[in-house]
Amino acid sequence: MDIDFVIPWVDGSDLEWRKSKNKYSGKIDEPVDITDARYRDWDILKYWFRGVEKYAPWVHKIYFVTCGQKPDWLNENHDKLVLVNHEDYIPHEYLPTFSSHTIELNFHRKKNLSEHFVYFNDDVFITSKVEPEDFFKNGLPCDMAVEDPISPNKQDVFMHILLNNMILLNSKYDRKEVLKKQRKKFYLVKDKKALMMNWSFLLWRRHDFFGLEYSHLSSSYLKSTYEQVWRENEQILDRVCRNKFRSAEDVNQYIFKNEQLVTGKFSPYNWRKNGKAFHMNDGDSEDNNIIDMCHAIENGIYKMICVNESQVENYEETKQKVVHAFEKILPCKSLFEK
Repeated sequence: MDIDFVIPWVDGSDLEWRKSKNKYSGKIDEPVDITDARYRDWDILKYWFRGVEKYAPWVHKIYFVTCGQKPDWLNENHDKLVLVNHEDYIPHEYLPTFSSHTIELNFHRKKNLSEHFVYFNDDVFITSKVEPEDFFKNGLPCDMAVEDPISPNKQDVFMHILLNNMILLNSKYDRKEVLKKQRKKFYLVKDKKALMMNWSFLLWRRHDFFGLEYSHLSSSYLKSTYEQVWRENEQILDRVCRNKFRSAEDVNQYIFKNEQLVTGKFSPYNWRKNGKAFHMNDGDSEDNNIIDMCHAIENGIYKMICVNESQVENYEETKQKVVHAFEKILPCKSLFEK
């Protein structure tokens, strides 16, 4: 069974990309501020490739998805690397796009992409040895089905998107029927916290799903799931993909995950044990999060970690700490580097 990795990336400090983005957003004269947390480069992408080479040498192909950009250090001649321009797989009517949703909702259109593929955000790194069974088992994506109520927040676009995902799911599936059919996979998860959450909601006699928990780690998908969801929801997905920027009216990649969960097309797997997201924007707890994250990287505590940041006050100092931690475990150039 071939397993591919897919990783989208954008160089947010690219002036031409920023000009194009500003043009479509109506902010043509917006100054280019590359110190903005949304666009500054942590200079750690190379450790993603080093981690794959060292800890996941079995990967079949790596699809590196951009709008035509590539890091200067990237060895584009590596036999496992496939450079993918948005134009190579996203329908022209959706381009150019500055929405991660359009980029991720169309992966299935990439020619030669394997039926079994893993989607990585560029802030999710492999930091210890992983096996194919960490992503797929018996041909099914490894995942964990945990019910978790969504907390609506008027100011949080992402919460709106999660609600939209649930609306789409509930338009097709009855929660009570799903739990009858998938009881074993929902209630035999190998995690005490997840098990307690699911059992606590078992008595809720609701026919609609009120939320599912997601990890900010990698996501394992079947390409056929993408194709099926598109066939059944083409009008909705077409509308979402026509948005140049992320919108509160969107759905995202989790609709494919939801489909796999409620139909039982997954193998129960405890991602809490094998990965963790570290958020470096939690105010007073920021320093502790950075220390804990660097410790986790240096000691290979998790198979995967997410280095998530929206705003760090001491950017340069923090960046050096993160780079130093990765250098501890991945000091050598990979063959993905020139």
